[in-house]
Amino acid sequence: MEELLELKEKLLKGDIQGSLALVEELTEIGRKDIIKNIRSYAVILLIHLIKQQVEKRSTRSWDVSIRNWILEIKEENKRPKSAGFYLSLDKLQEVLETAYQQAFNTASLEVEEGRYDVGELEEKLNQAEIIDRALGLITAESE
Repeated sequence: MEELLELKEKLLKGDIQGSLALVEELTEIGRKDIIKNIRSYAVILLIHLIKQQVEKRSTRSWDVSIRNWILEIKEENKRPKSAGFYLSLDKLQEVLETAYQQAFNTASLEVEEGRYDVGELEEKLNQAEIIDRALGLITAESE
């Protein structure tokens, strides 16, 4: 809010350069917020994908959660006024890779009720496969 008041002041004074710099800053703040939200949703999505891979099963609850978090990620990534997206496929993959470690840490407590220590769980997982699956689910056309 403070930035908007500052922008208004700069515009009223005719400070175009200062105004443009502030618009860039506001744009970056918004973008970081979107990335943070997508990463939060991705963590939960990845937890379920990790559990599915290790336990070689799924539950209705996991399936519904996976679908819901995919919808949230898609909605958050969609630009409202253009047909584009905030994050390209490469950037979306980077966000998933960043979210993976947090998802892994949480999943280590949940997979088979915390049966495996971190090293054992890591041996049972294929990180690239899980991230590729998540990316494929997010980028798939809605059914």
